[in-house]
Amino acid sequence: MRFLDLLRMSSSNLLRRKLRTVLTVLGVVIGTASIVVMVSLGLGLRKTTMDQIEESGGLTTINVYNYNNGSYAVSVDGSGETGQVERINDEIVEQMGNIPHVEVASPVLDIYVKAKQGSYEGDFSIRGMSYEALQSMNIEVGEGELPPDDGTLQLFYGNQVITQFYNARTNQYYWDTMEVPAVDLMNDPVFVIFDTDAYYQSQNGGTDTNGQKVAPPKKYIVPTSGIMAGGVDEYRENCYNVLAEIDALKAQLKKAFKNKAIPGQPTTSSGKPYKELYYTEVYIQVDSMDHVSEVQQTIRDMGYETYSNAEWMEQTQNQMATIQLVLGGIGAVSLFVAAIGIANTMMMSIYERTKEIGVMKVLGCDLRNIQMMFLLEAGYIGLIGGVVGLAFSYGISVVINRVVQSMGNMMTLSYIPPWLALVSLVFAILVGMVAGFFPSLRAMRLSPLAAIRSE
Repeated sequence: MRFLDLLRMSSSNLLRRKLRTVLTVLGVVIGTASIVVMVSLGLGLRKTTMDQIEESGGLTTINVYNYNNGSYAVSVDGSGETGQVERINDEIVEQMGNIPHVEVASPVLDIYVKAKQGSYEGDFSIRGMSYEALQSMNIEVGEGELPPDDGTLQLFYGNQVITQFYNARTNQYYWDTMEVPAVDLMNDPVFVIFDTDAYYQSQNGGTDTNGQKVAPPKKYIVPTSGIMAGGVDEYRENCYNVLAEIDALKAQLKKAFKNKAIPGQPTTSSGKPYKELYYTEVYIQVDSMDHVSEVQQTIRDMGYETYSNAEWMEQTQNQMATIQLVLGGIGAVSLFVAAIGIANTMMMSIYERTKEIGVMKVLGCDLRNIQMMFLLEAGYIGLIGGVVGLAFSYGISVVINRVVQSMGNMMTLSYIPPWLALVSLVFAILVGMVAGFFPSLRAMRLSPLAAIRSE
């Protein structure tokens, strides 16, 4: 018997008992929809978590700190002793850049400044990084561009930095009035004060070591290279940061402080600054998430503290896998019940068509064809139920996400990727055919004479 003939016979047999077929298919629809929706909730939670991590610096970024001794220094052996220390300088950064799988190793230099524009003042930290690192951070630019690598100091503002400006006349911040400060960072000049210690001392009538009144420090006009994309209430990585090219920032600091110690930088026993600048941390970009742990361990062996999103992501993935397993198990119960319904339908069909099966055997029909006919019927039920259940799942997913978004949360709670749709459809068909396997064996084993004599 040809395969097409078996398909036609299987479909016509299902149409004999339309109501019973519909009820059996309905069981598969509910089972398929249950398992897809349950798994989609776990995948949605995982996707939201991944998106948040990507916005927080990605999965291949490592931040190297120096907590042990302050003043931009760590103990050489990582013991935290305050004796011999190893500060982060250009040589250390170069060593970290030579570690296998490290694509970018950039020093990070933070300096606290005060900015003024009109009647508004702001207090924030400028973060200097290498041009290569700034380019690798995949920052979405709203206006202008990232700081150039031409030796001139230009600032790139995060989208929420403007909220750190306050009206000096009223001392009100954005969070007090919920009105965005009238500050135009792109088009109007921004005056930056680097020597904030001298500024506050001069404001408060402070005196120096010679008893002379501290003079107000010089204000510098620092142009803006660009502003990050996003609204003032939209949080993302670096939204509160002010970025600059590090060599230009170092040159500006040496100019602003001359022979004075730069705030945060270590000094000699006599209080004089060192010739070189030491860094707050090191920004590391690894070529693959698979190598992050390896690179972190190498850096820790050097005596430095490290942090990466990959560490937290590994724990999160284990939690997500457990959640998906539990949710998938709940949905699988419904599909298991549907499989019992398919098996029951097939058994009833065999009892009703016993004589028909006997006639087919007497006429010489291959036993495998008889078995295949019943398996195809069960597969039809699984296919139809799977397709309808999958469509129903997409509808439920859309409703869930819109309800969540209507509550002010923009997360994707339910996410159905293409592979889940395909797997669920194939799984529904397989469940149907497995459920119909034992009834098909019974059909094969029926005695032809006994089947013909049955009523």
